[in-house]
Amino acid sequence: MGPQRIVTFLPSATELIYSLGADDKLFGVTHECNYPINAKTKPRVISSVFDPASMSSKQIDDKICQLMTDGKQIYNLNKENLLNAKPDLIISQNICEVCSAHTEHVKIAVDMLEKKPEVYTMDPHDVDEILVSIRDISKMIGKEKEGNELVDSLSNRLELIKSKTFEERPKIVAIEWLDPFFTSGHWIPEMIENAGGENLISTEKMPSRKMKLEEIKEANPDIIVMMPCGFDVKRTISEYNNVLANNPDWNELKAVKEKNVYAVDANSYFSKPSLRTITGIEILAKIIHPDVFGDLQLPENSFTKI
Repeated sequence: MGPQRIVTFLPSATELIYSLGADDKLFGVTHECNYPINAKTKPRVISSVFDPASMSSKQIDDKICQLMTDGKQIYNLNKENLLNAKPDLIISQNICEVCSAHTEHVKIAVDMLEKKPEVYTMDPHDVDEILVSIRDISKMIGKEKEGNELVDSLSNRLELIKSKTFEERPKIVAIEWLDPFFTSGHWIPEMIENAGGENLISTEKMPSRKMKLEEIKEANPDIIVMMPCGFDVKRTISEYNNVLANNPDWNELKAVKEKNVYAVDANSYFSKPSLRTITGIEILAKIIHPDVFGDLQLPENSFTKI
């Protein structure tokens, strides 16, 4: 039978439930669940305590650091919507407390509900684990066949990229935040390697961390990919123009001089461990080896050269 009333605490789980055709069982989502578009119509059980849309990278980072220092939550739980949802399954994540509602919220939610739901926690750190979590959730919600078909199709797309042979692997630095600089961790290094690049600075499966411009300078990448967490291409470019475009040290970097800096839609394809991570690998492949992957069809506005 499986669960009949599901609440998700992260956008990639919401997206997956729609892909599996089980959205009729979805009774609560987060304020960030805006894909597919219909997800916006579901009751929101999670909201942010501040609005990042009107803030700069630096202001967002300062705000998050301040909230964490003060021991305050970054997200609010909407108690009324949660109680109305009466979930028998909550899907949450344990990857990053900045990116989505975290373990704390699950505990508060479970305490609040009279009938205790089952809890599934997504905690993938690489591409394989993302695919495993897709299979797990599909099985759990009674959509095992659909889940297996979805994973097989994603795996085939991934194998197609990985099967190409490259004469050389350009050196890549992926940047998850511009001000201050953060490396891109977790599944991003592996995505870069799968796409035919050599990942620099960050380490596979490890969380993102702060880095200095000197580190980027020493690494001397051929290509720089800007993927600020939760930003799309347009937002990334405006942030880049405000923060980096006129920085003389930045403009000394080889990749910048050679105009090999790209902005990607991080919010859709990189920031979250979702089925669209595979599209993210295709985007990177087209950036890194445009000659080999010229024919690869990508969603519009998924990346641009800055």
